[in-house]
Formats: sequence, structure tokens, C-alpha cells
Amino acid sequence: MPHSHEATSAESSHAQPRSDLRPELERRVDAIEAAYELMLGYAAQGALSDTQSAGGGQLREFLARFDGALTGLAELYRELLATEQPDRQGAYANFLEVLAQDARAAQAGLQVVMAQFSISSQLIDNLNASIHVRALLTDVFLIDELLKGK
Repeated sequence: MPHSHEATSAESSHAQPRSDLRPELERRVDAIEAAYELMLGYAAQGALSDTQSAGGGQLREFLARFDGALTGLAELYRELLATEQPDRQGAYANFLEVLAQDARAAQAGLQVVMAQFSISSQLIDNLNASIHVRALLTDVFLIDELLKGK
């Protein structure tokens, strides 16, 4: 049975480690941190609506980046571990599942906020205070620190 081009590509992508994992994870962590910092500032403004705030357009842009950064985040960390520390994957397995769950929960909050016609400072303050967002941030900071320079 001849190998199809798709099967060969899929097999070779698993056989060779991706060199773009660390830069991609760094880009995502930066997007998460930048959005959270912007959210803190926006929450302190007391704005009634993002449509009436000078930073309102930027807020939605940063929320969208935050949302995008969460999609598949735990899988990227799994892939990095498989590449760089294959013997340690078991030690991280449960934590990566927690990270995946926290990312989904935080993403649900982000998406419902972004779906609103108007986003007030109070709404962003409540999102910032969400246990799901806080758990996600802690997860990301922890794993990022664990894997630094390794």
C-alpha cells in the first residue's frame, strides 16, 4: 500500500521536534500577560462602556489575543515536554490537564465578555477577579518558570 503525502507529512512532523515551540509559547504567554495588565488598567478607569473609552478598541483586541493564546495552550506545553524532557512527561501529565481545564474555563469567561455589546470597567474587574482567570494565570506562571531555560 503506497504512503500518501499526508501520512508522510504527519509522520515526519511527529518524528522531528518542532523548533518553534518555545517562541510560540513565549508569544502566547506575552499575549496573556499583556491582556491581563491592560484589563487591570481598564478596570481602574471606571468606564461605563468600551465604546466610550479611549482604550476600548484596544481592550477588545487584547481580549481576543488572550482568547487565542489559550486555544491549545496545554497541548503546546505537552509537545514541548515531549521534545525537551520526554522522561518527565508523566510528572507533568496531571498538571497539564489542570492547565487545559483552567484555560477552557478562563476562555469561556473571556468569550462571554467579548460577546457583550458594551464592556464596562466593572465587567472587566469581575473578569479579573474570576477564580478561573486567576487559576489560569497561576498555572501559566508556574509552568513557564518550571520550564525556563530547560
